[in-house]
Amino acid sequence: MDEPIRIGVIGGTGVYQMEELQDVEEVHIDTPFGPPSDNYVIGTLEGVRVAFLARHGRGHYIMPHELNSRANIWGFKKLGVEYLIAISACGSMKEHIEPGHIVIPDQLFDRTRRTPQTFFGNGLVAHVNVADPMCPYLSDVLYEAVRETGAHVHKGGTFIIIEGPRFSTKGESRIFRQWGVDIIGMTAIPEAFLAREAEMSYAIMAHVTDYDVWHEEEEPVTVDVVIRRLHQNAALAKQAVINAVRRLKDAPPSPYRNALANAIITAPDKIPPETKERLKLLVGKYLD
Repeated sequence: MDEPIRIGVIGGTGVYQMEELQDVEEVHIDTPFGPPSDNYVIGTLEGVRVAFLARHGRGHYIMPHELNSRANIWGFKKLGVEYLIAISACGSMKEHIEPGHIVIPDQLFDRTRRTPQTFFGNGLVAHVNVADPMCPYLSDVLYEAVRETGAHVHKGGTFIIIEGPRFSTKGESRIFRQWGVDIIGMTAIPEAFLAREAEMSYAIMAHVTDYDVWHEEEEPVTVDVVIRRLHQNAALAKQAVINAVRRLKDAPPSPYRNALANAIITAPDKIPPETKERLKLLVGKYLD
């Protein structure tokens, strides 16, 4: 691949299986953090090369807490991705955000415990700014792309991320609602934080499949409920991706292309050579 692939899509198993995708190839990428979830499926859409990755592997065999998100994001970075679209299932924590709706959240609330959330360490310290973890530019693109499909879409909202693999207890769900969050899911963290360290724009198209377990008049979330709703939304997700790629075709460089410029705190002469080499893809332009 001679030209960088500027647009990536993670999640949405089957989204890359669309008739409009031309010149499809699969690429295996080795990373310093181990293997990504699957090969990257690369194809031409709206005249643009786009990279797709099945977040949980094709066949959905990787648990949320087992995801190698560092490898997944690193692979996109190596391909040259600047704009990363994440497709996620989520539960609604608000009455007016109904199953079947789409949410483009602008905030995250972290309830994970075990998942590595940074590429850094081993003698190199960096602190990125994630006050606004989603890229506003890419979020606007996704909002318009979904709205163009005619789907009911909500712009903004706080996405609480639990580690899973279990769903919430009713006690947890009720407390999360009291905290004022809008939707709940399992994978946006650490993806969003790693994407920022990789100087990418990241935004989420969240498909509401259920009301978690808090709603007394609706069925509690189950795998059957989630899968049924995702199948119903598959065509919508594919069309929204096509619409988004069309809008990103002539996008400017990512607003976060220099996110690490003021984030690295370690003196260059204190960084171990092996760490410099390992993270060269991310920090080479700042340390060379």
